[in-house]
Amino acid sequence: MIKRQVYPENSPLADALAKWTSELSGRGLLEPLAGELIHVDASLGRITAEAVAARISSPTYHGSAMDGVAVRFTDTLGASETSPKRLPIGEEAVFVDTGDPLPSGMDAVIMIEDVDRCSETEIEITAPATPYQHVRTMGEDIVATELIIPENHRIRPVDMGAMLAGGVTEVRVRRLPVVEVIPTGDELVQPGSEVTGAKIIEFNSRILCGMVQEWGGQVVRHAIVPDDLGLLKENILSALGRADLVVVNAGSSAGEQDFTVHAIRDLGEILVHGVHIRPGKPVILGMVQGKPVVGIPGYPVSAVLTLDLFVKPLVHAWQGRAVPEPKTIKAILSRQVASTLGVEEFLRVKVGIVAGRFIATPISRGAGMLMSLVRADGMVRVPALSEGIAVRSEVTVHLIRSRKEIENTLVCIGSHDNSLDILANLLKKKYPEMSLSSAHVGSMGGLLAVKRGEAHLAGTHLLDEETGEYNIPFIQRLLPEKKVVLVNLVYRQQGLLVLKGNPKGIRGFQDLCRDDLVFVNRQKGSGTRLLTDKHLHDLGIDPGSIRGYEREEYTHMGVASAVAGGTADAGVGILAAAHALSLDFIPLARERYDFLIPMEFFENEAMQRLIRIIREQEEFKKILLGMGGYDVSDMGKVMYEV
Repeated sequence: MIKRQVYPENSPLADALAKWTSELSGRGLLEPLAGELIHVDASLGRITAEAVAARISSPTYHGSAMDGVAVRFTDTLGASETSPKRLPIGEEAVFVDTGDPLPSGMDAVIMIEDVDRCSETEIEITAPATPYQHVRTMGEDIVATELIIPENHRIRPVDMGAMLAGGVTEVRVRRLPVVEVIPTGDELVQPGSEVTGAKIIEFNSRILCGMVQEWGGQVVRHAIVPDDLGLLKENILSALGRADLVVVNAGSSAGEQDFTVHAIRDLGEILVHGVHIRPGKPVILGMVQGKPVVGIPGYPVSAVLTLDLFVKPLVHAWQGRAVPEPKTIKAILSRQVASTLGVEEFLRVKVGIVAGRFIATPISRGAGMLMSLVRADGMVRVPALSEGIAVRSEVTVHLIRSRKEIENTLVCIGSHDNSLDILANLLKKKYPEMSLSSAHVGSMGGLLAVKRGEAHLAGTHLLDEETGEYNIPFIQRLLPEKKVVLVNLVYRQQGLLVLKGNPKGIRGFQDLCRDDLVFVNRQKGSGTRLLTDKHLHDLGIDPGSIRGYEREEYTHMGVASAVAGGTADAGVGILAAAHALSLDFIPLARERYDFLIPMEFFENEAMQRLIRIIREQEEFKKILLGMGGYDVSDMGKVMYEV
């Protein structure tokens, strides 16, 4: 019986990094790896293990730099326009092409354009030549013994050419650090396998191996190891025979089936188990047979973060390289973020430049949210001694995407709709330098973001109960002095999403009060939440009587996924989301989904490109109609302007 493991230290990040670095340094494991001799042709991207000096000069002879006539400059003295000089061909003038060696005794070249051939035996010139005019002298580019590239230099294509020109055909480079990644877990199956029951596609090892390759390491991706302590120990030992460092993915936490810490402790020693970071707390730093073994969490965001923090510096050190400083920008945080005191959090954010300021909007924070890394433009570190960051605070963003890409991004903050992903793809397809970034904070949050100058546009579908009008009354109340344009994107069907075949016989909101039903809601401030609450109010239903009313999702697909996954029996969403996950749909309302755009942005070229796609691209309309539940009759129409 394996005793449940608790985190013995749970170290602050700075302490864990300091201990890890100190232990590695003390054991000589931060020194660059030994060199190996390879052919220059195969050296691209490798790191030199010693300085490279030229063996020969380049060029190795005096050669003509032009098509022309080789001469002795002393024979040309006195030539002028008024007193041309004639030189006998073959004796004092020899025709040469670019690259030809200079004939013996010749020390200058006159361009062919400046030569007049006055007879079969003579040329005429009208200006004297200077010594070594239009001549590439021996060693002009590289001189024998000259340093070409230093030690610890990443070899570029031009470096390869320079070495070959200098007579160097083999170069000593750092041996590639070998990192073996071992994915673990009974629930894992390889990509392409049928996914049934409680199985998960194993993709983490591909991410981790790709990261190591980007850092210049060589990777070995191990086969999946099931949750068995003996097997795990056996495979760690086998990997240590091939690799400089072993990464065990998953099983690093404190559950009964988390064997990684026991395996590393049985085989060697644990230096750190548990770090005060979010995500990534269960990381294990250990040593087995004089080599580092790292146990990283199974959740993908945790895995990426901990590999970056604890393995990246080591892979770089082994190559004799410093870890590159991350590119950063200062940005304004668009909404408040609460964080746990004592835990350093790495917050994923979307970033755009609005009215000359970078705006950072937090996105999904879950450790298992791989798409949050795909969508993120950068990371914001929330200090351990902070309980969060206030809205509109200035933060430092560590960029994942380039600053140029961010500067060409349209920032959409507001209500979610499946059409936004289609629109973003078509914008990128039509204008590759541009991006549409959408952060889903609800319709009300989008209007407030526009009011604060934090978004180029906002998706909104707010129904005013008194007038029955969409969006306009809210704009007039919240943004009375702001010049804006309201452009329709779609009309869409909202309704209750239920499992295929509606096994629980749900007919409408009245059924949500049943004890055998669990509901999933949208977040406060979203148009869908307002629609839900309006229906409950009109029917006299107390929200407190609905199980799951407090559970919130931020997108229609989040609601659909909860129903499809069985964690909820019903939720309000759009028909397109129901179709996407093969759910049944009980119609509730036809609503209007618009874009609210400040006039200052509506007229610029970037926004007009987006508007042209909305108004003119039949492909966009065709895709939406194929998704179901959309009416595109007013797509691109201005519904309100002030």
